[in-house]
Amino acid sequence: MQHITLKDIDRWQVDNVDFQLIDVREPIEHEHRNIGGKLIPLGDIMRNLDAIDKDKPVVVYCKRGIRSQIAIQKLQRKLPNADFYNLQGGIYELLKS
Repeated sequence: MQHITLKDIDRWQVDNVDFQLIDVREPIEHEHRNIGGKLIPLGDIMRNLDAIDKDKPVVVYCKRGIRSQIAIQKLQRKLPNADFYNLQGGIYELLKS
């Protein structure tokens, strides 16, 4: 599994890398704090395959990085050629501030 950090995401944004952000947390968590990702809770991820852009890198994130890893494992079975990245450690550090 490929991993990415928040610093890497910042760098991609500065470099205008075209990628998709997917937030697999629950709606209440997303409302509290998010980094601009499309909300698709982990329990709904397999019913929303059409919302995943298979033509660019997809960064999947959650609070600590566990649910996003689970989501990527499930997604890779159905979309083996997609380019998934797990946000290492999730957005926990951002939530503390």
